[in-house]
Amino acid sequence: MEYFVTCNGIPVHVSESGKGDRTIVLLHGYLETLYIWEEFRTLLPDSSRIISMDLPGLGLTGSDPQVNSMQFDASVLLSLLDRIGVSKVCILGHSMGGYVGQRFLRDYPDRISALVNINSHPYPDDPAKAADRQKEINFILNGKLVQLAQIAVPNMYAKANLRRCDEKIAETLEICEMHDPDGIAAVVRGLVSRDDNVALLRETHVPVMFINGDSDAYMPVSKVRQLESDLPSCVHAIIKDTGHNSIIEATEAVAALVCDFISKAGC
Repeated sequence: MEYFVTCNGIPVHVSESGKGDRTIVLLHGYLETLYIWEEFRTLLPDSSRIISMDLPGLGLTGSDPQVNSMQFDASVLLSLLDRIGVSKVCILGHSMGGYVGQRFLRDYPDRISALVNINSHPYPDDPAKAADRQKEINFILNGKLVQLAQIAVPNMYAKANLRRCDEKIAETLEICEMHDPDGIAAVVRGLVSRDDNVALLRETHVPVMFINGDSDAYMPVSKVRQLESDLPSCVHAIIKDTGHNSIIEATEAVAALVCDFISKAGC
């Protein structure tokens, strides 16, 4: 079922399915909405309560007027969990959703039982990336969000998977036409302001997993290898022949890894 809850002063669009003692929260990536998880969520354990949400500034969820920081997003998630009576969750975050999950772990460690980062990493933007994001904000506020998405969204997929994933790409682009440009600009400002979470993930006792593609234009294999070296205590997996949207390009393979990790983590 889908519904809205007011959290931290903004309406939050939520989708919920399943029942059980375990609660899994699905957090989507940049330019996406909760609908990116539709097929994936059906492969998660039947005995779980599955909750997904449009993150602030995206889809049908409201936005902070200036910056949808990872801290703000995490606080909205906390408010949602309090409102619906959930004490502890396993978080699956795709791309930007992973950054939000990491911030939730930083700020509310007693409320998270495991964290799975899919096509994500713990590093902040370097100066060059931050400059690119400022240019992106300018494009968005000048009415060019759809043109930007037409380049960025297909680039999330390995070239070999573009035709097979045409339907999901078209769906994401169609949804981008409904995003509020001011909300998206606030999202990008939040991406620029996020923390370096390497030390956090080295020290946490919460089980953490990273799943990345081997053909990701935004996360090259060299960076994945750096991630494995920087965080040897985390669980790492590379999905062959996938780009930045492994949850769509190899849905069953990623779901199998996630279910195995959740089972072993005991959450």
